[in-house]
Amino acid sequence: MTGRTPADSADTSADASADELPIESAGPARWPRRVIAAGAVLALLLLAATGGLILGRSGSAGSAVPGTDSVDVGFAQDMSVHHRNAVQMAGWARDSSGDPTVRTLAFDIESGQTAQIGQMQGWLALWDAPAFPVDGYMRWMSDMSTELGMGHVADGRAQMPGMASTEDLARLRASTGPAADVLFLQLMLRHHEGGAGMLSYAAERAGRQQVRNLAAQMLTAQTAESQSIRQMLAERGAAPLPA
Repeated sequence: MTGRTPADSADTSADASADELPIESAGPARWPRRVIAAGAVLALLLLAATGGLILGRSGSAGSAVPGTDSVDVGFAQDMSVHHRNAVQMAGWARDSSGDPTVRTLAFDIESGQTAQIGQMQGWLALWDAPAFPVDGYMRWMSDMSTELGMGHVADGRAQMPGMASTEDLARLRASTGPAADVLFLQLMLRHHEGGAGMLSYAAERAGRQQVRNLAAQMLTAQTAESQSIRQMLAERGAAPLPA
């Protein structure tokens, strides 16, 4: 017998857990990356299972799996890449910013878009399609008119609208303090607004209802976040970046 009480054991377990998973009192914005990664994996598995049931029922009614040149597949591939760019920036801001408001925004973007990547990647796996585009971006928008400001994209694009470049990301990592917060907000606003045309297109023209629904939900969420970011920039005396 060691003389330890259940309460002592509970305290020891709690201390060990705290050592393994440090979460600061500032709130969820300081959650470690492995928590988000684990959640994304779980979301992917659950969504893939649910998607399998949906696709199975659709298939029994004669609905074919989307082709590799479809809006559904192209959107899921390209938006996975677009989201990964945002998650990269948001993860940096969540870890580095000293502003609780910026950290909370970054956490929301990182966690939300990570889950959406899992959902889109789950669909692509079920459709037996490549996880990412292999021959340029936005080919699925080949009939897009200039009314969305992107012109004709039948030959594929080297980069999607709003994406932060390698130089942008390096500049963000090299920034500190309030200047870093402003740069993050500027880059994320440009990122959100740059992807709006892709989301609108998929929400209107994807062949599967679940793809149209997700694109519409993304557009609604990112439009609201863009409005908040514009307000945050104004409060900090900063202007958005050029489109």
